[in-house]
Amino acid sequence: MPKMKSKRGAVKRFKVTASGKVKRHRAYGSHILTKKSAKRKRNLRKAALVSAVDEKRVKRMIIAS
Repeated sequence: MPKMKSKRGAVKRFKVTASGKVKRHRAYGSHILTKKSAKRKRNLRKAALVSAVDEKRVKRMIIAS
């Protein structure tokens, strides 16, 4: 049986940390920025962690095994 392929779109969007958690970027930071406050835009730049509920699903997508 051939090796499983990873989801290439997911690989580009997520990164696994040293402790095994999954990092992601925040949504809503790309357009219509005039009405968003500077504080909100600044916080959107920071990376976030994938929730524990979705972590297993995301890891399955990005780790080809």
